[in-house]
Amino acid sequence: MSSIPSIESLRPTAWRPLRVGTLVGLRWLAIGGQLVGVLFVELGLGYPLPLVPCLLVIAVSVVVNLGLTFRIGGGLRPQPRYPAVQLAYDLLQLGALLALTGGLQNPFSLLLLAPVSVSATTLSQRATFLLAGLATIVASVVSMWHLPLPWDPETYIVFDRVYVVGIWVSLVCGVVFIAAYTNRVALEARQLADALAATELALSRHEQLSALDGLAAAAAHELGTPLSTIALAAKEMKAEVEPGPLADDIDLIISQAARCRAILGKLRNLGADDGNPFAAVPLGDLIAEVAKPHEQRGRRIETQIGRFDGPEPVIQRHVALLYGLGNLVENATHFARELVTVEYGWDDERVSVTVVDDGPGFPPEMLARLGEPYLNTRAREVAGSTETGGGLGLGIFIAKTLLERTGATVGFENVSALGRARVKIVWPRHAVSTRTL
Repeated sequence: MSSIPSIESLRPTAWRPLRVGTLVGLRWLAIGGQLVGVLFVELGLGYPLPLVPCLLVIAVSVVVNLGLTFRIGGGLRPQPRYPAVQLAYDLLQLGALLALTGGLQNPFSLLLLAPVSVSATTLSQRATFLLAGLATIVASVVSMWHLPLPWDPETYIVFDRVYVVGIWVSLVCGVVFIAAYTNRVALEARQLADALAATELALSRHEQLSALDGLAAAAAHELGTPLSTIALAAKEMKAEVEPGPLADDIDLIISQAARCRAILGKLRNLGADDGNPFAAVPLGDLIAEVAKPHEQRGRRIETQIGRFDGPEPVIQRHVALLYGLGNLVENATHFARELVTVEYGWDDERVSVTVVDDGPGFPPEMLARLGEPYLNTRAREVAGSTETGGGLGLGIFIAKTLLERTGATVGFENVSALGRARVKIVWPRHAVSTRTL
């Protein structure tokens, strides 16, 4: 069975590895478009252009593509430097072709944005901004040094310098916009996808652990019958055997069979209400169960009833609910100085749980963004030592996502200006309560 990667290994990725085949395919598309465009201008429209130099520039890309295809293959996903170099080559090749066909006066100068766009959606910010700078340099060079635009020989055409400058400005603005905005949007989309994958992995692991309880109970049930038969046969043998070494061995078999039955009894209990993720328990018992695993972290955890109206609700022990609440309690114990308080309450309409710690609180500048994946925060002073704010990123995102799946609304705030983080979770009563006591 293949091992499952740990949640910690799912780091936010700044880029997605591009297959060589993708780069080659995009370049074949560019080569086809360039070849058709050059031949159409020369042969179709009859506009004179330096055909041989243009074909040589295009032929270089053909050679590069063939070399990549036969020497590397299309399935390789190289490191980010490799596709960045390939996209830089595409910019230079397109720049050379533009220099032969009118520079920025050529309407196809807009294609300088294409390599930057590919980089912005797949590569890191550093690679994207380097390519954006190269695109700006290429646009600047071909705006000043270029051959005349292929045009009807009988028609004299002149482009005002201001118009050419306007084209240059529009290209630079497009490059900057794509490099900054598109790259940022693509990065956030990748981070969200990675965080959701981590959430699914966390939930899957919790479900697997819960399923093991049921398997253990089933195994205990199946083993109970043959074990009882062994114990019964051993007792019958003992009644027919004289005292001696053989009788001692039979006594050992009987004692070990009794020990096995005790172990199987414990395994059966794992599949009972305590281990069944679909069992219904009172709200107070559920809170105690969530808090218990985190009591050994050196912080005191107090559970208390807040405002309530009517009988206590019985809550479905949903895996997402247990894991989400557990994550929030764990985060509170991580940043608390001494005490974490888990307060719960209910009325006819809502069920609420509030987790408060006596730590430094959430950074005020991050309150509005809490719940985003991979959120970076400043260091926080915790119990005389410096703790980084890493616990406010993926852990809170997972908890918030899982709890919202159960119908909850999750809010983050500080109790006072001096700190004390508070997380309040509120469910519609019908979403989590199966019945009342």
